[in-house]
Amino acid sequence: MQDRRTRTEYDSLGPVTVPADALWGAQTQRAIDNFQLSPYRFSRTFLRALGMVKTAAAHANQECDVLDAAVAKAVAAAASRVAEGEVDDAFPVDVFQTGSGTSTNMNANEVIARLASEASGQTIHPNDHVNASQSSNDVIPTTIHVAASLALEQGLLPALGTLRAAIQDRAETLSAYVKTGRTHLMDAMPVRLDQELGAWAAQLALAEERLTDVLPRLAELAQGGTAVGSGVNAPEGFAQSFCKALSEGAGMTFQPARNHFAALSCQDTAVEASGHMRTLAVALMKMANDLRWMNSGPLAGLGEIELPAIQPGSSIMPGKVNPVIPEAVAMVAAQVIGNDTTVTIAGQSGNFQLNVMLPVIAHNLLASIDLSTKACTAMVPVIEGFQVRADTLLRVLEKNPILVTALNREIGYDKGAAIAKRAYREGRSVMEVALEDSGLDEARLRALLDPRALTG
Repeated sequence: MQDRRTRTEYDSLGPVTVPADALWGAQTQRAIDNFQLSPYRFSRTFLRALGMVKTAAAHANQECDVLDAAVAKAVAAAASRVAEGEVDDAFPVDVFQTGSGTSTNMNANEVIARLASEASGQTIHPNDHVNASQSSNDVIPTTIHVAASLALEQGLLPALGTLRAAIQDRAETLSAYVKTGRTHLMDAMPVRLDQELGAWAAQLALAEERLTDVLPRLAELAQGGTAVGSGVNAPEGFAQSFCKALSEGAGMTFQPARNHFAALSCQDTAVEASGHMRTLAVALMKMANDLRWMNSGPLAGLGEIELPAIQPGSSIMPGKVNPVIPEAVAMVAAQVIGNDTTVTIAGQSGNFQLNVMLPVIAHNLLASIDLSTKACTAMVPVIEGFQVRADTLLRVLEKNPILVTALNREIGYDKGAAIAKRAYREGRSVMEVALEDSGLDEARLRALLDPRALTG
């Protein structure tokens, strides 16, 4: 007797037992049973894009006379529910699955078919109707591009812009502060704090340029290539109708790939986008570590700034406060760099007419974008809230022996080196020693050794 908690579904391989209340069907259940490798499932970002792709396909199929209006309307309405996140629990398939993502495409087809059938009273077939004019081989690459485009335009680029603006705004308030510059972590010529922060802002501006530059290539979609790029079983004009419908639904402009064979067989644009994410991660790592070093101490470290105290830093040492947000951002950066390695390796798996590591490309690229978006957002209050320890900056700057560099043209490198070594050895300022050893008068020395003038 059939268990009331289950039902029997059928596919081309035969019967499959499925939970009675599951929205999915036989092929999804086979994937659940076969792929139990990880706790990772496709993200909300990916599922949103997948629902949008299926919605646009339904509209294109109606326009191309593949589906009648009633069926297309039912499929589009059900796919929109997927896009809106109403049925995320109905997508339980592991990311580590068939390399084309067929299991997830069929998961969507079965869920949408069931929702559409229940809502419309019609019999909607997952392959014949929901997947009409499509293949997993063009649906999943298309979804990767759409999801990444949306995540960049609506998430990361705005967050990146906000962080860059916060750094630029804060830099404008810090131009009065001069500090000891450092190269090789050793004392170097002075810089202003606005110059130091300005370098971070410039890094982020370049990251924005790179990510914006990849968007037009992400906007080129594989949809319409179907199984191998030839477009078999897709009507003429389907790719154009699909992109028009998707563009209207997404509020962004998408277009058919210049070459559908390339769009299916390689993931070069996803690899490019991931590479730009890695570059941003390197910039965020530099910024996070600079903040950690500047905040270090406060007594035994550099102690140049004081970061906002947002939580106790130790379970055993009372009063200790750690730079927790920069540490978290540095870990995000490390993860994104690792994700990029995975995407790069996966991008090499374009064997003949299909890349067969599509799910892991989607998972890692979208994870990198999401993590980076949140990291940028988390850094804003750190930038806005740190306090400058001006007394520390001045005390160290006055004793910086490298200021003698400013005397090179007056007294020569060798004599300057001798003054610097004596100043360091005796714990005195360069000004004091130079007055004794340089042969220059005090007025000239003060003009040459003015730290602020040396930052110009």
